[in-house]
Amino acid sequence: MLKFRSMKKRVLSGIRATGRLHLGNYLGAVSGMLELQNSNEHETFYMVADLHTLTTPYEKEKLKEMTRNVILDYLSAGLDPKSCTIFIQSQVPEHTELFYLLSTVVSLARLMHLPTYKDKLKQYPNSSTAALLNYPVLMASDILIYKAGLVPVGIDQEPHLEVAREIARKMNDLYSTNFPEPVRFATKGEYVPSLTGEGKMSKSVEGSYISLTDSLDEIKKKLAGAPTDSGKGEKLPESGGVFNLFKFVELFEGIEKRKIYEEKYLKDGIRYGDLKQELAKAIFKELKPIQEKRKEFESSPAKVNKIIEEGAEKAKSIAKENLREVKEKMGII
Repeated sequence: MLKFRSMKKRVLSGIRATGRLHLGNYLGAVSGMLELQNSNEHETFYMVADLHTLTTPYEKEKLKEMTRNVILDYLSAGLDPKSCTIFIQSQVPEHTELFYLLSTVVSLARLMHLPTYKDKLKQYPNSSTAALLNYPVLMASDILIYKAGLVPVGIDQEPHLEVAREIARKMNDLYSTNFPEPVRFATKGEYVPSLTGEGKMSKSVEGSYISLTDSLDEIKKKLAGAPTDSGKGEKLPESGGVFNLFKFVELFEGIEKRKIYEEKYLKDGIRYGDLKQELAKAIFKELKPIQEKRKEFESSPAKVNKIIEEGAEKAKSIAKENLREVKEKMGII
């Protein structure tokens, strides 16, 4: 029986199972996943990266629960198993086998000099493991096992994608494989700032994020803690808490609303209490339908289990064939 590969462009993305998804995940990755899922030009594969979760400290008793929570967040945000393949990374062992094969063409020096690796070491000084160092190689395997050419992730993942491109080129040159060189699909929220005023929104930094499951009161409380200034200045801030608040206004209330606040900042001044109240309502308005849909999936565990099982089967069938091809070209089989 002849096999025909879809003419659609392949897409792969995933989020680590380190907790409930937040606005940074939603705007930086999931919104891109949705856009590509709903396009007739793409074949989309979206995973929960539970193996990547092991690269930094985690609670093993909660890993399965956190993994399922990401699945539920995916589904409630609009990912549709009829239009995309939703699966759990560890349920497709071909990822780790290809990872080893790819690791033979990348040097330790290349991985050790990555700024993302150095940043993680600063954050987790007692987690200098081979798994953390090899994070980009496993990520390359995640992408290349499906021959995906497009990856909807935040801009902070660009250094890892460059490694994936380098690995693809080396494998193609050495073994005549036909891996695409993956590129990032940018979204309007490719970099969502932290509520603390420093860095990006992150699940690992307490007080920096708003979860997709947060209530209006919880959102108001978190925004209330965001740092501000006197509300007036001679020039617009270029970083820090106020700059980040203006960014959130743009993301959830539009660029025109941001311009209004910026004009007030330079003239009569801003009442941050009013800004934060309006912003909280705008954020919750977008999250409310997601939360209602999540409740529906939470009440149908068998349905969710079936989605996970069928997603793993489809992902595995494609990964298995591509792995066999790579092993044959490398002289293993």
